[in-house]
Amino acid sequence: MASARSFKIALVQLKVTAEKQLNLLNARSKVLEAAKNGARLVVLPECFNSPYGTSYFPEYAEPIDGPSAKSLSDMARAANVYLVGGSFPEAKDKKFFNTCTVWNPSGDLLAVHRKIHLFDIDVPGKIRFQESETLSPGTSMTHFDTEFGKIGVGICYDIRFPELAMIAARKGCIAMIYPGAFNTTTGPLHWELLQKARAVDNQIYVAACSPARDTEASYVAWGYSSLVDPMAQVVASAKEDEAIVYGEVDLGVIETTRQSIPVTTQRRFDVYPDVAASHHA
Repeated sequence: MASARSFKIALVQLKVTAEKQLNLLNARSKVLEAAKNGARLVVLPECFNSPYGTSYFPEYAEPIDGPSAKSLSDMARAANVYLVGGSFPEAKDKKFFNTCTVWNPSGDLLAVHRKIHLFDIDVPGKIRFQESETLSPGTSMTHFDTEFGKIGVGICYDIRFPELAMIAARKGCIAMIYPGAFNTTTGPLHWELLQKARAVDNQIYVAACSPARDTEASYVAWGYSSLVDPMAQVVASAKEDEAIVYGEVDLGVIETTRQSIPVTTQRRFDVYPDVAASHHA
């Protein structure tokens, strides 16, 4: 494919309710709005179609070709955009996964990412959450091709593991996209920090898309969906309410960053053989 030099990305910080159909309709409206405003790639948040919580995953789970996936396919086609469909609880082989589907402008399925690193944390006196009580982990990294370039995908807790972004960048990805739902304990501590770290380490763009904050929910998302550039500068960001964040992904910025601070070309693959293996994979 011939690559464009830049494109507009939209992060839909969606207000998620307990009504799946309402969530799907709201997501469709926002995706179409983003496309109307010039976005070529649109991102939805983690668990965009259901409440986030271990008790909800089995209740809302559906197969990869179920109503939510069909709705996402239709959104992408109607909007004529690449759509990173956040994530939804997937039922597969008597297991449940936290799954992101990616769609091209024709509504065809481009990629499926099942969350690799499950969110199992216990911060004394603040929050305990164990995704592994109901979910199974994914087992593979995910990258997809567009006319703009190759893009990598992770889900929420995946962002804490730098290897995913590092390998994606070595495989030619220009960006990593993380639908996520950090909470009000870990969000103010690490949400923006981790996006900046993954961006500056690999000299790529990083986008992270959260649900809007609902203080009445059993799990309260942090919000602050953001796009960070290869110099770790925040290009655009929301606050906690429902919003669409727009930003420009510019391949020229990646090139200038890598020329100005040549981290990539000075990597010592003789010293880091495991990195060399990923580089040449």
